[in-house]
Amino acid sequence: EKKRLLDDINYPQDLKRLSMAEKVILACEIRDEIVEVVSTNGGHLAPNMGVVELTIALHAVFDTPKDKFIWDVGHQGYVHKMLTGRREALKKLRRDNGCLGFLSRDESEYDVFGAGHAGTAISAALGIATARDMKGGDEHVVAIVGDGSLNCGISIEGLNNVAECTKKLIIILNDNKMSIAPNVGAMARYLNKLISARPYNAFKAFVRKLVRSIPRVGDDITRKIAKLEEAAKSVFVPGVFFEELGFRYLGPVDGHDIGAMMNTFDVVREFDKPVLVHVITEKGRGYHPAEAAPEKFHGLSPFNPDTGESKLQSGTPSFSAVFGDAILELADKRKDVAAITAGMRSGTGLMRFAEKFPDRFFDVGIAEEHAVVFAAGLSVEGVLPVVAIYATFLQRALDCVFHDICLQNLPVIICADRAGIVDDGPTHHGILDVAFLLELPNLSILSPRDGRALRDMLTAASEHRSPVVIRYPKAAADDIEGDSKRTADWGRSEILKEGTDIVIWALGRECSTALEVSEILEKRGISAGVVDTRFLKPFDSETLLKQAKAAVIATIEDGHTGGGLGGVVDSILVNERHKKIIHFGWNDDMPPHGTVEGIRESRGMSASAIADALFDSFHKKS
Repeated sequence: EKKRLLDDINYPQDLKRLSMAEKVILACEIRDEIVEVVSTNGGHLAPNMGVVELTIALHAVFDTPKDKFIWDVGHQGYVHKMLTGRREALKKLRRDNGCLGFLSRDESEYDVFGAGHAGTAISAALGIATARDMKGGDEHVVAIVGDGSLNCGISIEGLNNVAECTKKLIIILNDNKMSIAPNVGAMARYLNKLISARPYNAFKAFVRKLVRSIPRVGDDITRKIAKLEEAAKSVFVPGVFFEELGFRYLGPVDGHDIGAMMNTFDVVREFDKPVLVHVITEKGRGYHPAEAAPEKFHGLSPFNPDTGESKLQSGTPSFSAVFGDAILELADKRKDVAAITAGMRSGTGLMRFAEKFPDRFFDVGIAEEHAVVFAAGLSVEGVLPVVAIYATFLQRALDCVFHDICLQNLPVIICADRAGIVDDGPTHHGILDVAFLLELPNLSILSPRDGRALRDMLTAASEHRSPVVIRYPKAAADDIEGDSKRTADWGRSEILKEGTDIVIWALGRECSTALEVSEILEKRGISAGVVDTRFLKPFDSETLLKQAKAAVIATIEDGHTGGGLGGVVDSILVNERHKKIIHFGWNDDMPPHGTVEGIRESRGMSASAIADALFDSFHKKS
């Protein structure tokens, strides 16, 4: 087998000995490796395929880890990991004890700032650069920011503060016209205009060269012409947003031309004012299926690299797909229903809604706080907004959920997808939102065990004149029936299986785990009942108190036990402490990244481990 250049490239210094032609070959080899890794393990394909040349150029010019790179979002960091000693580790991407799919300070000194959410790089880089200035350092600080991240309020706040804090900061704007879905809003349109405004920089360079060539008076005229140059900007560029914020704007630069980028980065290293380099890349570059459908190939499960088709074919729809069908049905019946998402129309199941009801669909970009307050405004005027958002990202907007929705008791429905642990790791585990949400006034919190329950809950929530959160996992939504008829009563639990020794209260999809646990215990002589909690708030305390008088109470949840179902049960049974109560879920030790099955197994959350713990606990009680 022919030896690859990539096999000898382990750290950034190895890049510096390569010729330009070799760097181009290396880019192709890196793309092949990324496709192989992600097709095997799943992960973020399209974003990383788009930044191959950019990452090579950055590491070839700057001196990391002395110079500091801050990536936004960290899911575009695979190439960076490969070039900083982690190429072998990346082969275990998303595997148990393998490589994290985002940047992590615990993983490498080259990962200066860890983040899995968008919008943090500019503020973090500014803090790092300002600390450098305070200490008298001379290292470069470079924030690589996706254009989707630039829509974030945090990014705008950071940009606004840069000129006040430092004279030496480099921002690389990686512009592929997409975040996850195609970018929306005025900022995206502005960047598109900049791309088409290349004559501006050419004109500016031409004027400077022409004027300075005039004997004896050139420099003086150059100073006096500054106002004319500023006026000329408005002719050639529709707005000078970045320069008015104190940045020197350069670009656009071809993000797949390593030589052009290296030349540009060499120049900006010498600047004595903050600079923004606008780099144009293509999401999914070099892999045709991803080029054709970059949103689909943003983040995905294992797939066939020859065809791009998923290896995980299932006849059972996911909760996201069921939600997509249910909100379509609701919108057909009610003309006041609107759907809102924060850059996640595909992941949340809203693609068909967007196509069928374009006037009632709103993708606000990666701006979770705005999404929530926007929904509150719609609600004030009689619209029924349904905000579809991942649980981990909902955590970014909690103040707005409280201040703008709950405090005013507005009928807004928030559908929190990806609730519970996921293979992306700590930044994306949706396990803390309930701990925040439970204390909010006027808010109901529902958790469906299957697709049928999700449909019923969405319908019920649409008729409820107060705010509602419906939480569900990244999982198949096949039916979980149990022995009881389904109830539609607001605030009531549902007994799926009667039991006399132990009663397991399960939240959402954990009803499946609880029924499996019950079967194991039954074979070992213990009668274990199962209750579908359904409503975390309002909670069915009447049923719980009745059961606690005769049986051991256990809870199972894919969330933080202290601030979730376990905490609610403890608070209700505070005067029943002579009864044994045992909780299964996640504690303050944040679960790691890895396969969901592997994480559950390692933390005692498999059905067999829970059954063993309950068996031992019951017999100790006896």
